[in-house]
Amino acid sequence: NDIYTSIILDIRLPRILLSFFVGLALSISGAVMQGLFRNPLADPYLLGVAAGAGFGATIAIVSGVGDGLGFLDPVPLAAFAGALIAVALTYTVGGSRGMLDQVTSLVLAGVAVASFFTAVQTFVQQRESETIRQVYFFVLGQLRTAGWDEVTLLAPYTLICITVIFLARRRLDALTVGDEEAGSL
Repeated sequence: NDIYTSIILDIRLPRILLSFFVGLALSISGAVMQGLFRNPLADPYLLGVAAGAGFGATIAIVSGVGDGLGFLDPVPLAAFAGALIAVALTYTVGGSRGMLDQVTSLVLAGVAVASFFTAVQTFVQQRESETIRQVYFFVLGQLRTAGWDEVTLLAPYTLICITVIFLARRRLDALTVGDEEAGSL
């Protein structure tokens, strides 16, 4: 019975909880992004978020900062920082829009920023080819080798982000009806 208990508590349960938190984070963030852009095809690549996160993780892995520090693991923190930098850069570039509407400007700026970060990430990976496997494992993710460390890493970030989104739900709902209607609300 100890073997079965160990299998359930140490192998299966962390994978189930991790898949729950991953699905929760992806579904909530996807719904917010699709609502903000009023487009059911909006995804993390739209604003350069995924490319910035991949670049941040690549830099952390290549520099050898390692992992295993619980929820203060430097690789996910670097990925988060890269994503924030990419969004800030997209917003800065997309804010100087000229004749285009704001959504179109942001989408075009996001495509440019994503291309830039992807190109720089590819350049770094080619220069440090011995870390390519580790970078791809992080960027693509996997549940096969997940344990309690990954659950304790992801759970706080997911819960904090969901709390912030929940607190901003009325403003987010107002943005889904359009710019003019949101301004009047």
